[in-house]
Amino acid sequence: MNKAVMINMLVSSGIVVFSWILGMIVKRIVVNRVLKLVGKTKTVWDDVVFEEIKRWIVLWFILGGLAFALAFIGLKPNQVELGQRILYVLFIGSLFWGLVNIVDRLFAYYRQENKFFAKSSLFANVVKLTIILLGVLIALNHLGISITPLLTTLGIGGLAVALALQDTLSNLFAGMYITLDNHIKVGDYIKLDSGEEGYVEDIGWRVTKIRQLPNNMVLVPNSKLAQAKVINYELPSSDLAVLVQVGVHYNSDLEKVEKITCEVAKEVMQTVPGGVPEFDPFIRYHTFGDFSINFTVILRGKTFVDRYLITHEFIKRLHKRYKDEGIVIPYPITAINYTQENPVEVQ
Repeated sequence: MNKAVMINMLVSSGIVVFSWILGMIVKRIVVNRVLKLVGKTKTVWDDVVFEEIKRWIVLWFILGGLAFALAFIGLKPNQVELGQRILYVLFIGSLFWGLVNIVDRLFAYYRQENKFFAKSSLFANVVKLTIILLGVLIALNHLGISITPLLTTLGIGGLAVALALQDTLSNLFAGMYITLDNHIKVGDYIKLDSGEEGYVEDIGWRVTKIRQLPNNMVLVPNSKLAQAKVINYELPSSDLAVLVQVGVHYNSDLEKVEKITCEVAKEVMQTVPGGVPEFDPFIRYHTFGDFSINFTVILRGKTFVDRYLITHEFIKRLHKRYKDEGIVIPYPITAINYTQENPVEVQ
């Protein structure tokens, strides 16, 4: 190895090392200080962006140093150009991968904050796929590969693919419609006209995941969900009426029954988790039954599943209170009246 080649190698190595050191300095001094400043703001996106920059900044400096060092190694101009193009493609790849990470973290954050576009994984996946495709096209174009014929081919082939994937595309667009319509969101408790009910776990590319109370997962195609009749127990608000049917003996003092029942119901509202403390329960008599006077007790729960504990506690407490007050809840009885309609006396 002659002296000129050795000097070129040392200069190139020095440039790469210097780029690495400079990248570390920028990362630890400049980027860290900027992160402290943006950490004081109320927005989240700036923290996420600069944290991702911190992750890649050293690599970007090294890639820049390598691109600059190629000119000192003694390669042919076409080889230097090819190497620089490859390094540029690596830079584009890392840049767009960083954008994908930023989008993923932002959607994860806004999912927790219950923001609109993050109420399913569908939009996050669409945005990430768009970023990746854009990065691939830019990289191919920089490598000297014309993307115009490629786009034309994709356009023609897309028609054939669309015909072959009608069901998949139908579910995809139905999922986008469901998310944009905002009538069904992740976390809602819904019931389908086919009988399935549970919490919406995710609205994906093809299916919507519904977690039932026994912890089973129902996968409903988005196109089917978009056409189904759905009861959403979170709309217009998550709290809802809890109806309990009760019957008392015909000899009961109905005013007393109403007073005691409402007292027990109010106690349940104020002490049982899931009850609405400010709600005043009430009852409505509605039927002269075969063996009892029947009425409905109207309570209120904060969510759909709270109705189970509220009903459970109300029945226990009401049974005890009725027993203490001497109010009878009759058993089913069938009475035969032999004297009705003046029948002939049986000898």
